[in-house]
Amino acid sequence: MTLMNATRLVLAAVLASALSMPVVSGQEVRITTTGPGDMMQFPAPGREFKTGTGSIRGRVLSADSGSPLRRAQVRIMGPDILAKTALTDAEGRYEFGSLPAGRFTLQATKSGFVSVQYGQTRPFESGRPIELLDKQTLENADIAMPRGSVIAGRILDEYGEPVPDATVSALRQSWTGGRRRLMPVGGRMAQTNDLGQYRLYGLPPGEYYVSATLRGGFESMMAIELMAGRGGGAAAAPTGSNPSSGYAPTYYPGTPSPAEAQRVSLALGQEILSADFALLPVRLATITGVVVGSDGTPLGGAMVSVAPSSRDFGAFIGPQSTTRTNKDGAFTLNGVAPGDYMLQANSVQVFTSSEGGNTMVFAMRTAGPGGGATEFGSVPISVAGEDIANIVLATSKGGTATGRVTFDGGSQPPGGSLRVTAAPADFSGPVGFGGSTSGVVQADGGFELKGIAGPRLIRVSGAPQGWTLKSVRLNGVDITDTGADFKPGENVSGLEVVLTSRTTTVTGSVTAGDGSLVKDYTVVLFAEDPEYWQMPMTRWVTGTRPDQEGRFKVQNLPPGSYYAVAVDYIPQGEWGDPELLDRLKVKARRFTLTEGDSEVLDLKIAEGY
Repeated sequence: MTLMNATRLVLAAVLASALSMPVVSGQEVRITTTGPGDMMQFPAPGREFKTGTGSIRGRVLSADSGSPLRRAQVRIMGPDILAKTALTDAEGRYEFGSLPAGRFTLQATKSGFVSVQYGQTRPFESGRPIELLDKQTLENADIAMPRGSVIAGRILDEYGEPVPDATVSALRQSWTGGRRRLMPVGGRMAQTNDLGQYRLYGLPPGEYYVSATLRGGFESMMAIELMAGRGGGAAAAPTGSNPSSGYAPTYYPGTPSPAEAQRVSLALGQEILSADFALLPVRLATITGVVVGSDGTPLGGAMVSVAPSSRDFGAFIGPQSTTRTNKDGAFTLNGVAPGDYMLQANSVQVFTSSEGGNTMVFAMRTAGPGGGATEFGSVPISVAGEDIANIVLATSKGGTATGRVTFDGGSQPPGGSLRVTAAPADFSGPVGFGGSTSGVVQADGGFELKGIAGPRLIRVSGAPQGWTLKSVRLNGVDITDTGADFKPGENVSGLEVVLTSRTTTVTGSVTAGDGSLVKDYTVVLFAEDPEYWQMPMTRWVTGTRPDQEGRFKVQNLPPGSYYAVAVDYIPQGEWGDPELLDRLKVKARRFTLTEGDSEVLDLKIAEGY
């Protein structure tokens, strides 16, 4: 993968992070690809990775014929290693070496085939982890890849003419972020060619919605300035005319509403080649206004964008238009389709440059004279095809929260790169202060979170091995699972984050009705109290798959009363649906965990849930 191609794949993620975290003027982020096919990686500051003497070997095979697949990419991931990709040889063989003891996942990808994880046997199922001991070599970690299904067709305009350069996506309903949403499938997107043709391939069997959008181009949508070694001035670009008509995001067979879209059903390896539809013409609007900072002065160089106000149908919709304010704080957004939006302004600026080799540098600074703290503002707007002028969008600074981390039963142990993170408890709000904000824990346990606003859950990353979160309190009130609503510009103290080494472990095996050992299943563990099922980023519900020996293992569940149930098949993440959990509990086994408890469960496969 070239540096530019890799940059394009992750730039949106970089921007999402940059636009939501407090930045220091001149701060830089270096992102590196480690080899052919490897994705860019963002290791946490101070994180140490391990090596060892273990190894994993296997083959990648075609599921229908059993023949080896050469030049398939196999990616290994684990909590203690930097992810790495290997290419299979002419016999379909791959190998990973120098592995430490631990738990790993493998994923194989190849053009024309469904991307699958090791141990995955059905669509959208989680793979099976590999438990590797010190100095162990695991042979025959084979992965069978089914041939992918295809949806293809043409995108046309209202006159029946082909539309080139439209983005077409395959979407499916899935349980994500505490609700059912319409989300892209495995990054499956395609650009139409000069004949308006698209082809979405490598799809697992299932039911899909097809979406098409026509944007103004990657560069204008992301509003990135390529530094080429130096920074560019805000709003320094030339102007140009813009059409007053365009196209709304459209779903097959030609509707602007996902609720009215027609599902496309795919069998294994099936090709549907005539999913043609026309984009819906709409009148585009121009939005003009000015951004004013918290000090009451115009905010020059700020990024301004519109994003759909509802996130129920996934992040693929993205900003319709993005621009920067000029030195007087004025902005103009062109080509905005009808709809309900959040108009947002953020003082973060992102510049990119190449450092050579496989390294790209993202330099971040805040807008305004001399930089300063990140500021953000938003206002809801409804666009109906008419221009909207003279909007005044005021920004404010995020708040600051301070606190201390303590270790239940002792002082801070060595190892780890401990950080406290304020993660958004509501993913349906504005994105400006919606991303995670983190602060490094100092030697005395103190930490500071800057640029924090909105409903947040306090979590810890980089904890030393054997330690996990026990509780979070704000001025004596337990906010571990409910979070707290932080106000912009407010300074909050009194956060108490407690870690404990008295962690819980649940292990076990699953048998069939005749008593035979089952090695392919999913175990769902969930709190007895339904109130915990609907909490944001809940710690009380999880699903897992067995390792290569057929045993399951779950760690760090909070102490409490639980249900455990083993099912033959469930798509990844679907165990978060409270309606499903309510059906599963009648077939589940109840058990209780106390602090430091290790529970061993022998479960039977549940039928007919």
